[in-house]
Amino acid sequence: MALLATILRTATPFTTTSISKSTSSLHRRTQTLQQYMSTTTPSSTDTSSSSNSTPEKQKRTRILSGVQPTGSLHLGNYLGAIKQWVTYQNENPQSENYFCVVDMHAITVPQDPGTLSENTLASAALYLAAGIDPAKSRIFVQSHVTAHAELAWLLNCVTPMNWLERMIQFKDKAKKGGTEGVGVGLFTYPVLMAADIILYQATHVPVGEDQRQHLELSRDIVRRFNDLYCKGNQYKKRCKAVGIPSRPVFVEPNAMIVTEGGARVMSLTDGRSKMSKSDENDASRINVLDTPAVIRNKIKKCKTDEVRGLEWDNPERPEASNLLSIYAAVQPGRTKESILEEVGDLSWGEFKPLLAEKVIEHLEPIQERYAALREDDEALRLILKEGADAASEVAGRTLFGAKVAMGFTTPS
Repeated sequence: MALLATILRTATPFTTTSISKSTSSLHRRTQTLQQYMSTTTPSSTDTSSSSNSTPEKQKRTRILSGVQPTGSLHLGNYLGAIKQWVTYQNENPQSENYFCVVDMHAITVPQDPGTLSENTLASAALYLAAGIDPAKSRIFVQSHVTAHAELAWLLNCVTPMNWLERMIQFKDKAKKGGTEGVGVGLFTYPVLMAADIILYQATHVPVGEDQRQHLELSRDIVRRFNDLYCKGNQYKKRCKAVGIPSRPVFVEPNAMIVTEGGARVMSLTDGRSKMSKSDENDASRINVLDTPAVIRNKIKKCKTDEVRGLEWDNPERPEASNLLSIYAAVQPGRTKESILEEVGDLSWGEFKPLLAEKVIEHLEPIQERYAALREDDEALRLILKEGADAASEVAGRTLFGAKVAMGFTTPS
């Protein structure tokens, strides 16, 4: 019961429901956990489609996004992605939301097998602790839905190599390390990303500006596949034979650029570089689970300039813009004008302690809910299983449609 008691104490608002001592079974614990993680009464409406037909007829907005479980999630992941998901989830009750931990993307660079599983569970728990609600959104692990890998292979076979050669991230990493030490997965992972999106017929994908190129690739792949395989009488006959509609299999996704409150968070050691989990210098980022002492120390030592006073949007002062943006992001509802009125004339020595305390204050309830969630990993795993089962239903229908379109023999 410590789990539920802690969540009740640290997260508001929650539905007040008495908890019987007989809730010892894993499934009952998970149902209770989901109820207490919810900010509203759980809806009886399943967010997955009940139709058995493929492809899916779009009736609602459907969102798909995910974060890699490589190392600890940092402030940039939270403010730039997860916090945006939570806001969208709560403000758009008619949307169908799928949020996954993309562990298959993580292995494009070597991962320690001893820590990958723990990092995956930690990421999922942070989704929940930050406010992703299992009653409103599907939360799952990418590798638990096998259709991701299968559709990625089908799409690999129809995606021209020169499309992937244009991908900026591969070119950058190959330039730094050379192609000899780079796995094929790093070259083809944009196709896996496309499969992730396409499987759920996602209408919108929350992306930063640095990911727009990958979303455009997904749109190109959708057009190419539908043009190659979803036209003509033979396609209609194949669809009729298995009882599915003969409309194009895939839906083109649209970019949902993050709002100003979710703007890119830059490195604490270089205001021109994005905060990153792959940076070897841990002082370059604030991890969501960093202790107050660590946060204070990182902000105290972070890079600044010698100019007194703070200002936004001066290209010569990227660190000032970055730290002010963080200060604003952890205080939702405040305007740039009100923040500059408060701190615009301060020195760095005066501003940094204020920033540190606001970051600590903002992360504290998330850290407390995370700790409570990790007291019952079995319940966490069951939430992920239920999410994967629901995701598999939607993904399976899309994959089936793709196979029919390509002419595969289907099981009887």
